Amino acid sequence: MKRIMWLGILAIILLVLALRTAQGHMLNPFDSFHGFGTWFAALLTLAIMSFLYNDNPVYRFAEHLFVGVSAAYWMVMGFWSTLVPNLFGKLWPSLTAKLFIPGIADQPRDPLWFLYFIPLVFGILLLLRLAPKGGYLSRWALALILGTTAGLRLIAFLTADFMGQIRATLNSVAGYVHPSLPGGTGVFSFEQMFWDVVSVIAIMAALSYFYFSKEHKGNFGRFSRVGIWVLMITFGAGFGYTVMGRIALLVGRVEFLLVDWLHVL
Repeated sequence: MKRIMWLGILAIILLVLALRTAQGHMLNPFDSFHGFGTWFAALLTLAIMSFLYNDNPVYRFAEHLFVGVSAAYWMVMGFWSTLVPNLFGKLWPSLTAKLFIPGIADQPRDPLWFLYFIPLVFGILLLLRLAPKGGYLSRWALALILGTTAGLRLIAFLTADFMGQIRATLNSVAGYVHPSLPGGTGVFSFEQMFWDVVSVIAIMAALSYFYFSKEHKGNFGRFSRVGIWVLMITFGAGFGYTVMGRIALLVGRVEFLLVDWLHVL
């Protein structure tokens, strides 16, 4: 049944292609770069969608092409937007201005320019992961990147998300939010206070599920089971939001096929 369905879809696409081409409404891929690009993008889209039928060489070709082009694109973007201005421009401003960015040599040289040799060394260590030997040296650079990023992100999330949400919830639970605070109106809101109390109870119930120093029996066990429901609703909402985003991407590709490529809408 699955094979018949996809064969039917392919037959419909081929029929529409034949009709639109006969009527002169289809872009000729050999007339212009735009026409070639539209046909190329449409064929790659169909190649990716062919995975719904089964894993096949056409899908693997499109997948490898997408990964390779994306990796090359971000490598080039990283070189020109990060390495050139933030590393080479700090170490060798005159040479960088002459070879890459005219005008950067007019900027004053950083008095601590020699410290930029440290990220240069760690960047070279990262590239050693691609070498046949010495790949273990890249672990030092990875450890530094992961540790530094985790520390910086932790502080940012604690300040913006964790403490900010606690402050906003407790202020509204009191029934009055001062006008100087974010979102504050200075007016008592029973509805806002009610939902914030529900949020506090839900958070405490979810945290109690992960409290393993006390056996989950009696009232505490029932409260922790409420936490399970809170977690299920939260994960379900997050999963639904993700699916909705993927459906939006699918709608965009189908619209591209029907409007820009086939011109049937």
